[in-house]
Amino acid sequence: MSQNTLAKKEIRKLVISLAKRRQRPGTGSALAFLRQRTTMVDWPNLSVILHPMPWAVTGGVATRLYMPERVTQDLDIIIRQEDDTEARQRLAKAGFKYQGELSIGGSQWLSPDQTRVEVIESSEPWLELSLQEARDNLDAQGLPVLPLPYLVLLKFRAGRVQDLADVTRMLGQADEKSLEGVRRLFSRFAPDDMEDLESLITLGQLEMKEDSSK
Repeated sequence: MSQNTLAKKEIRKLVISLAKRRQRPGTGSALAFLRQRTTMVDWPNLSVILHPMPWAVTGGVATRLYMPERVTQDLDIIIRQEDDTEARQRLAKAGFKYQGELSIGGSQWLSPDQTRVEVIESSEPWLELSLQEARDNLDAQGLPVLPLPYLVLLKFRAGRVQDLADVTRMLGQADEKSLEGVRRLFSRFAPDDMEDLESLITLGQLEMKEDSSK
């Protein structure tokens, strides 16, 4: 296991430990707000540019399909690693300006309207199926969004505090069928992390409960 992976695990354990000690039923946000779904920001739809190449929205923009929309500065998408050359050529032809490489694999671009776009190139064994499912998993803007189990797994592995906060909130609002889909994916691709996953589910569900002290 790499030092980076170990560090992420330590961060995750610390965040979960702190949250367990402090979390109480309910939050400062009304449950009606937590359940709302909006598309206040209109992001570039890359379907015309990338078609028929499979792709999906991930990152902060994807979360608005599963929790209240939050502020984010760029559009993250995920594609197959084998499509990287063609995707870069298509984006450049469409007027996107290359900005550099991503440390996780992929590239950064600036759209003609100055929107930052990050293209993650992945060879995960589950990616092909996730991109197929994303074609019918559209947000209100019509963008293909990475289905919840795969989005949770990506954010879980990223290990940043914001990613863990997103995971907790999304899991807390997921129905049991969706949660079972997340559990199945983790049992296959991240079995050693099942305990942490269940902790995040519990914390997320606790947030959605009414505070009986009010």
